Amino acid sequence: MKTYKIIKNELLSDNWYRLNKITYETHYADGSVTVQSRESYDRGNGATILLYNKAQKTVILTRQFRIPTYVNGNETGYLIESCGGLLDKDNPEECIRRETEEETGYQISDLKKIFEVYMSPGSVTELIYFFVAEYSNEMKVSDGGGVEEESEDIEVLEISFQRALDMIKTGEIKDGKTIMLLQYAQINQLL
Repeated sequence: MKTYKIIKNELLSDNWYRLNKITYETHYADGSVTVQSRESYDRGNGATILLYNKAQKTVILTRQFRIPTYVNGNETGYLIESCGGLLDKDNPEECIRRETEEETGYQISDLKKIFEVYMSPGSVTELIYFFVAEYSNEMKVSDGGGVEEESEDIEVLEISFQRALDMIKTGEIKDGKTIMLLQYAQINQLL
């Protein structure tokens, strides 16, 4: 069995999040050792949620500008996504309740954690906690749209579940976490 030992952790950038160059040894069962270096981007852990309305057969998604997608060929830079955000030292449940209200305007009561996922483990440390929750019109407490102090400009979308699934096929939804949540809802017949 292989074992690993970090021998150097060098900070390359601490601008928005932390980018480290990590040098580590791999120790093999035969006694041999190799040394490798990799960059690791640490932006903290996050949470995401799919809000669904069983009676209406609708889901709440968001649309917002994402600069990395824009520089990688997304002509508008906008993505349709499930609500979510970084934990910011909260536990995942507190985080997703806060983010849901800030982004969508819905104050949810019951939520269900469905799994945890490393979305890009080759270079990013982030672990995302996935949730689902039912919503109703009575839970709406504001228009949502994000937090102005954080320069968030989020459009709230209420769309039919079938339309959301179709948007995966057409490429209108390209966000991995959103696709996973919609497919979870489909497999588990939430709607």
